[in-house]
Amino acid sequence: MMSTITWDDSIRSFLQQAGSSNPTPGGGSVAALVAALGASMTSMVSNLSQGEKFAHIHSQIAEVIEKMSGLTAECEELLHADITSFSQYMDAFKLPKSTDEEKLLRKRAIHEATIQAIVVPLRLIEVCRTGMACTHSLAESSNKNVISDLGIGAILFEAAAQSALLTIEINLASLQDLELKSHYSDKLSSMISEIGDLKNKAIQITRARIMQ
Repeated sequence: MMSTITWDDSIRSFLQQAGSSNPTPGGGSVAALVAALGASMTSMVSNLSQGEKFAHIHSQIAEVIEKMSGLTAECEELLHADITSFSQYMDAFKLPKSTDEEKLLRKRAIHEATIQAIVVPLRLIEVCRTGMACTHSLAESSNKNVISDLGIGAILFEAAAQSALLTIEINLASLQDLELKSHYSDKLSSMISEIGDLKNKAIQITRARIMQ
């Protein structure tokens, strides 16, 4: 049964559904929520880095706040997309396979569902990369009093990206198109490396400012 979880449900409701025997919301949806929490931390630090003291970064702060709002909306979309793609994947395996034609149609449906199960978390990793870049860009100049929250935002973005990566990897393992598999693997390697590098830099700056 497909989950009916919505962005407006309580945290308790989400946790109960995620921890139940129902396969959705699963890891992909949890990753989307974690990414949204990373965006909320980055947005909070941005909102607390305004006023005369931060006039020199006003335009940057305004841009980050706008981006975090957009990323949060995209995370909501991806949470639901993850649930839908899982349902489509399971439906594909339930298709009949009595005749050669049915087997061919089922094989195509599984392939298409597998691609979708890869594309959705891939989009989430792209969200995390954008969010991480914004978080890192604020590390040196944002409000020092909430710099730890910015570091937490960076950690959450990386955690969401790594979680989405695992979701992709389990689906890549069954992808029969080797050329497409190689394409996705190369793209993932580059993005995950970039996210990790930005996170390390952001945390290094965060800890240095905490000690000042």
